[in-house]
Amino acid sequence: MSNLSTCLACGSPQATTLFTGTDRLYHTTTRQFAVVRCSACGLLRLDPLPSPEELRTFYPDNYWFAPDQTTASRLEETYRRIVLRDHVQFVSQALRDSTARGPLLDVGCGGGLFLGLMRERGQRVIGLDFSAQAAGIAWRRQLVPAAVGDFERTPLRPGSFAGVTMFHVMEHLYDPRAYLRIARELLAPDGRLVVQVPNASSWQARLLGSAWNGADVPRHLINFRDTDLVQMLEAAGFEVLRRKYFSLRDNPAGLASSLAPSLDPMARRIRHTPESGGARLCKDLAYFALVVASLPFAIAEAAFQAGSSVMIEARPKTEVPPK
Repeated sequence: MSNLSTCLACGSPQATTLFTGTDRLYHTTTRQFAVVRCSACGLLRLDPLPSPEELRTFYPDNYWFAPDQTTASRLEETYRRIVLRDHVQFVSQALRDSTARGPLLDVGCGGGLFLGLMRERGQRVIGLDFSAQAAGIAWRRQLVPAAVGDFERTPLRPGSFAGVTMFHVMEHLYDPRAYLRIARELLAPDGRLVVQVPNASSWQARLLGSAWNGADVPRHLINFRDTDLVQMLEAAGFEVLRRKYFSLRDNPAGLASSLAPSLDPMARRIRHTPESGGARLCKDLAYFALVVASLPFAIAEAAFQAGSSVMIEARPKTEVPPK
């Protein structure tokens, strides 16, 4: 495990505190953490770093979307299917541009909705998640084969995947470079890796500071700028092909949750906020209105390559034979 008392990217121990905060979304802890910037290379990280045992307590048991039988939940699933289309289109384009053959592996698949949408397009898919409950939901609801395990220890066959996706995974890791190395080993020649993270150089991050939902203290151990992620991918042996700074699922909703975390539907469900059916509907409508109102700003920042998330397509670099 890497020691994040020094910078993961450059090894410098010198850092400047940007802000302090606690879990403003799910209220799993009242402990204060600092987000610091490396004085040498500028990478942002959490300080102090929680132990793995403590970190697990910051993740609620249902830390993913799992629809229930209520009308509001069914509407939420319909909404999520719509806003996930740009993820599906981005990954589908990456796979079409590749000559690799094999299934698509989604690391941190959660309830498997993204993979379910890819499966409906005829793509062979496999999910991987730490949570047995999440993997079970992926199997039952999305008909997606999903394994339970640690990506660093799961016995998957090298060179067997046409694509590997990691949506909002890298920022949760003690050593994201290890995941990139494994992804490179698992990809077939000309395979595609698609990674998405919150973008710490976005307008939202700069304007909101500790209130920026993308910082997600204390679950995000590293806060990447787009340039940080590109450098890490290249150092891991990847060639960056495309970047996308807009996500219909993440960017407007992220701004809405930054401005009004008490209205976030998933957070309210996870916190077991007591509310009547009418109150729940009113809060959901208010949140949706805030998401819609946030859309123009999210589009504008993305147009200037400063969106609050960045999605990157990369492929393993072709080895140059020695002369």
